[in-house]
Amino acid sequence: VSTQSTGKKKKMSLTNNISKRIVSNSLSVFPLVCGLWQVSGAHGRIIPQNAINGIAEYVNSGFTSFDAADIYGPAEEFIGAAVELLKAQNQTTNLQQLQFFTKWVPRPTTIRKIDAENAINRSLQRMKIDSIDLLQFHWWDYSNECYLDAIRYLGELKNEGKIKNIALTNFNTNYTRRIIEQTAIEIVSNQISFSIIDRRPLNHFTSLCTQYNLKIFAYGTLLGGFLSNNWLGKSEPRNSELNTASLKKYKQFIDSWANWNLFQQLLQVLNTIAISKQSNISIANIALRWVLDQPHVAGVLIGTRFGVGEHRE
Repeated sequence: VSTQSTGKKKKMSLTNNISKRIVSNSLSVFPLVCGLWQVSGAHGRIIPQNAINGIAEYVNSGFTSFDAADIYGPAEEFIGAAVELLKAQNQTTNLQQLQFFTKWVPRPTTIRKIDAENAINRSLQRMKIDSIDLLQFHWWDYSNECYLDAIRYLGELKNEGKIKNIALTNFNTNYTRRIIEQTAIEIVSNQISFSIIDRRPLNHFTSLCTQYNLKIFAYGTLLGGFLSNNWLGKSEPRNSELNTASLKKYKQFIDSWANWNLFQQLLQVLNTIAISKQSNISIANIALRWVLDQPHVAGVLIGTRFGVGEHRE
């Protein structure tokens, strides 16, 4: 991941420096995926029209993949409104290049075919698309084995053309293996936490990826912004200073990994590496690059607060 300077402002060069990665026969993605969890709340006030305009601006800057979920508040509706906006702007070429990911996160109870069908139809209607490029399934309770039925129904909906690819979110190695082996449904990827300090996928999951040709979409790669120059040399924040859900969540990751002093040493090392590369490389660039260089990683999720925060630079 690199940036290039244009005048005083540095912008990410997507088309020149980043190649698409193959997820399946029907899906190749740029590995920087815009994640929409942060529009669901607890990350600052979102003004809908600003968010919709923000998505369109990211598209015009070269970002082509967007990751939502049925539980991310208005995320799917924002995507649908942005699709309509791009159509109104005659952005036909950009629209053809876009890929929309979403998640189905049902309550862990008995699942019927109609439940799966209603959920997928609702997401399609919200996003104003005919087929979901990547449908990622999440299940809260492994002791309830109805998740196997849910996967089979998703397979049927894929055969009907409503889904192009079926994937998982936050499934561990054993249960991913079980789904693949007991349902015979093609699973193309799993979205899981993966960062310089959270290397759990390297323990066992990457071996499963080798066996079944699975890909990884990694979230938490920047620890909610902690892995950046913004926190280099800073004192440990008090809980009251952690003003977003991401900061609260990933500060716990840091505390579980080691402590703030060691984390500062890590930032110093990453900053040294960044400086040695070229003047416009940042700690965040190095942290993202490390994850992207790991086996089977197809993409990294970059949290985007459209209309609130700007992360295209």
